[in-house]
Amino acid sequence: MKLDTAAQLFLDHLAVERDVSPNTLAAYRRDLAIYAESLGRAGVVEVERVGREDVTKFLHRENRAGRSAATLSRRLSAVRGLHRFAHASGLAAEDPTREVGGPRKTRRLPGALSVPEVEALLRSPRCDTPLGLRDRALLEFGYATGVRAAEAVAIDLADLEQDDGFVRVRGKGGVERWVPVGEHARGAVTVWLRDGRPQLLRDRREPALFLNARGRRLSRMGFWLVIKRHARGAGLKSKISPHTLRHSFATHLLEGGADLRVVQELLGHADLATTQVYTQVDTTYLAEVHRTFHPRERSNPA
Repeated sequence: MKLDTAAQLFLDHLAVERDVSPNTLAAYRRDLAIYAESLGRAGVVEVERVGREDVTKFLHRENRAGRSAATLSRRLSAVRGLHRFAHASGLAAEDPTREVGGPRKTRRLPGALSVPEVEALLRSPRCDTPLGLRDRALLEFGYATGVRAAEAVAIDLADLEQDDGFVRVRGKGGVERWVPVGEHARGAVTVWLRDGRPQLLRDRREPALFLNARGRRLSRMGFWLVIKRHARGAGLKSKISPHTLRHSFATHLLEGGADLRVVQELLGHADLATTQVYTQVDTTYLAEVHRTFHPRERSNPA
């Protein structure tokens, strides 16, 4: 049976027996039309001739075309449903999608920057003035630690453990935590303390790490203005705020493989569920991870 004919039978099955919503049905219809056309161009027109390699090549072509992970997941869902239906109905001897893993959905929140965007933002401040040195240190520090804006501007010199590479952060409810400060951020803070802060300081008793132009503690609004100015200088068109650095910090750690509970501790979240907003992982990916890493799944049954 031709692929497009099998697809129509599958769609009829969804509409009549599964009572699928009209929107889902329309999306599946579009996805399966694209799928049938793509395989047809490769010379595969019958449902029983489709192999696993044909499905994966289709997904690769769609990925190269710039489809989002959500779109790829939906298209694979439609294709997988079609072939399961064809196999169960006797239209095909095998289900070629049985071992095809789904695409990994992005974990990035809408408010997070990409790594190149963060790097452009961090390069924006000019380091030939005290305020430029402060801005570079503030941005590096914010991205390296993921602290909230209120936490960043509340940090005092006494909270820094430069030799050990940690900073004491006072979070919500007065709860303290120790957060590591990366090498780049420590370097930028060191230069700020040596060459910038002394030039702005008016009162030697001022304990704040980050100062404003009048030599007093930088405010949350001041932090916001610093980011806004340098986002514009870096050519970033999206709306940027101090929380954007926090989102980016958490997102990039998790993308790199960091443990969720470690990120929870670094962010100062009391509830793990708050941190889980950064891990928008689809069930197909979870199943793929389970198959790949669970010891009983890796070994063949006796």
